[in-house]
Amino acid sequence: MKYDVVIFDLDGTILNTLDDLADSLNHVLEANNFPTHTIDEVRMFVGNGIRKLIERALPQDADEATRENIYKQFSEYYGQHSQDKTRPYDGIPELFRELHNVGIKIAVNTNKDEDIAKVICDKYFKGMIDVIAGGRTDTPIKPAPDGVNKILKTLNIPKEEALYVGDSDVDIQTGANCGIDEIGVAWGFRGEEFLRQHGAKTVFSDVEQLKKYILLTSVLF
Repeated sequence: MKYDVVIFDLDGTILNTLDDLADSLNHVLEANNFPTHTIDEVRMFVGNGIRKLIERALPQDADEATRENIYKQFSEYYGQHSQDKTRPYDGIPELFRELHNVGIKIAVNTNKDEDIAKVICDKYFKGMIDVIAGGRTDTPIKPAPDGVNKILKTLNIPKEEALYVGDSDVDIQTGANCGIDEIGVAWGFRGEEFLRQHGAKTVFSDVEQLKKYILLTSVLF
């Protein structure tokens, strides 16, 4: 199998965004007199988009109007603070450069708002990412295949030549729903045991392992 494109999840896979997500969430919750959450709690809330994050963070009896109000406040605040503590995981920029050097395309498929995703990726990976498919009001979010299908259509690459890389059960399911190979990474928000429990057949613990796998698979065969 030769991979012509590697599609990466964003949060927990190429960027450690957890602190900014948690800080923004707790800022808005506290401002509205709701209980705040620990980093580990927020770690398990993320992955299915901002609306699901808000739903999980609020008390179960919160009504729709309350959830919508918190969603709007969070979106505004996080848009201004999404880069305060966010950083690339060690080795990711170097991995991107090596993939480009051998002609492999790089894409990002995320449930994060697409405009925010583009701003963050431009800061840390300027000129390295070929396509970004993020959360949009007119597109179903992961694990729906729409974002991946958009990427493959834009790049004119068949699914047989695509690899999906992510840190969560949502990413494993996305790859399965798209009919493409997927790899789990253990350095993100879920960990290896969780990923394997949710269907991941291959999980790498560091970026170097991932790099060797992609390059050996794509360049030598």
